[in-house]
Amino acid sequence: MYAPNRLLKALVSVLWFVCQSLPAADDYQQERQMMVKKIELSVSQTRHYLDKSEFNTQVMDVMASVPRHEFLPGDQLDYAYENRPLPIGHGQTISQPYIVALMTDLIETRPDYKVLEVGTGSAYQAAVLAELVDEVYSIEIIKPLGEAASRRLARLGYDNVHTRIGDGYYGWPEAGPFDAIVVTAASSHVPPPLIRQLKQGGRMVIPVGSRFMTQQLLFVEKDSEEKVFTRQVMPVRFVPLTGQH
Repeated sequence: MYAPNRLLKALVSVLWFVCQSLPAADDYQQERQMMVKKIELSVSQTRHYLDKSEFNTQVMDVMASVPRHEFLPGDQLDYAYENRPLPIGHGQTISQPYIVALMTDLIETRPDYKVLEVGTGSAYQAAVLAELVDEVYSIEIIKPLGEAASRRLARLGYDNVHTRIGDGYYGWPEAGPFDAIVVTAASSHVPPPLIRQLKQGGRMVIPVGSRFMTQQLLFVEKDSEEKVFTRQVMPVRFVPLTGQH
């Protein structure tokens, strides 16, 4: 017969084994829900720009599930679910969650879409897109960022995201055309190669302007006759698009 202390030790051992067998709890789930509430508030505050008071439900569900903390350096983890951009090294940032949700909402994703992202960064935007579309092609010009992003996506199981190191101004012509294009760095103009790689009926979102002047988030759409229409969505601030162009 077990003595009381031996019985207690046995129970603790069993409980430890059971706990180890359970999936790890997501310590950030509540923080993500709070982040989504902040995004919803930002949508309400900017509805005069957007002509809408809420984003697509599927987009918001993905924002509530993608682990933003996994896409940040260790010294930024405490701020992972604040509704603001954060530094990720090499002079680059991870976009504000509201902006990620906005750009994703604007392109009106569908499950069969193939999307090009220019500016992988830490790959947070790519991961959000990957939850909503069939394939994502993402280009990063800064080699260490691009390589780290590729490893991160593989570790997290985003096997429908294809990455490469290169100048995103020229797109990814051999993978195109694309149903949608998301550019996460500001250009002085809409790159013609990206327009050419956009399908008929396709949509693009791109910040246009310089680092030291007002930038506008531009919505670009190509119709069935290859005509291109643009409209300004709202003022934004992004790091500049770099490259040989």
